Amino acid sequence: MAQKKAKYIPEDSSELQEKFINCMMKAGKKSVSRRIFQDAMKILRDQGKTNPISVFQKALDNVKPNMEVRARRVGGSVYQIPVEVTPKRQATLCVRWIIGACRTKKGKGMAEKLAQELNDASNETGTAFKKREDVHRMAAANKAFAHFARYNRR
Repeated sequence: MAQKKAKYIPEDSSELQEKFINCMMKAGKKSVSRRIFQDAMKILRDQGKTNPISVFQKALDNVKPNMEVRARRVGGSVYQIPVEVTPKRQATLCVRWIIGACRTKKGKGMAEKLAQELNDASNETGTAFKKREDVHRMAAANKAFAHFARYNRR
């Protein structure tokens, strides 16, 4: 049986923050990614937020989806079936959506875009929050096909 590798997490960072930093990283440049994250926290603090980590946490909680649609093939037709999202996938999707929203914006530096997106998401606005609402709306629209969820389990 293989041993699990111990995770190194700096004392001033949580596991979710480290996941966010790792997902933001490009070309293996973790120090650049970490500095972008820290600069975004400084920008939030300069904007008057007393605890930017709580803004980060609230933004992730607001963007986490509860339902999503999965394509299932039933009787020759493909249906969009609403399914509940597991907590691990919720965290993955919200991190991916926030980073993706930052990368699509033009003009400013990544730290400024990240601070703006985290602030917007904590206030239930912004691109990442809109993505979550679109996914929920799609799941609600396809609620009629929910009974197909028991078929074609992978």
